[in-house]
Amino acid sequence: MASTRGKQTVRDLFLSMAVIGVVVAGIYLFIPHDDEPIPVKAVDYRVELLTARRAAPYPVLAPAGLAETWKPTSVSYKRESDNAWHLGYLAPDGQYVAVEQSTGAPEKYAAEVSRQAADTGKTQQVAGETWQRWEGPKYDALVRTDGDATTVVTGTASFERLAEMAAALEADAQEAGGPESGKPEAETAGVAAS
Repeated sequence: MASTRGKQTVRDLFLSMAVIGVVVAGIYLFIPHDDEPIPVKAVDYRVELLTARRAAPYPVLAPAGLAETWKPTSVSYKRESDNAWHLGYLAPDGQYVAVEQSTGAPEKYAAEVSRQAADTGKTQQVAGETWQRWEGPKYDALVRTDGDATTVVTGTASFERLAEMAAALEADAQEAGGPESGKPEAETAGVAAS
């Protein structure tokens, strides 16, 4: 009798599992799922760029001549936060790259916007300018201070991509500002680390 009861329990358990499997399969089939990733929508930052260039006490930088595969995704200018300029991009390889500028304390500001990256003591030449190389657990960065403003090119991208963005930066480019402003990829000749 005990063995009959054991067989009945195993049979009931098996039937219960089969019913649960059928229900889960039905739910999976009837719930729509989209395997396509949501495309990143490019932002047009021309108005914010003009506003920042009029208001900031330093030359506000934006890229010119980047390929259309670079997508601008975020922009802000905060006068009350040490004149902080932010321009975020999705690089062609899907990595994040941001241009950050501010009149805040250079070391503190660079560490903040690069998510706690630290100065490696190394420098990198990009388009005739010397940038400090910073490395961090999440973001790496290229950092340069001119006068009262610190510029940080940072993100999850490689130093090569960061240098590509840094080489494209201009203080007053006519074509900067929109997703349709893509040109052939910026020249990165002269990019060398030391």
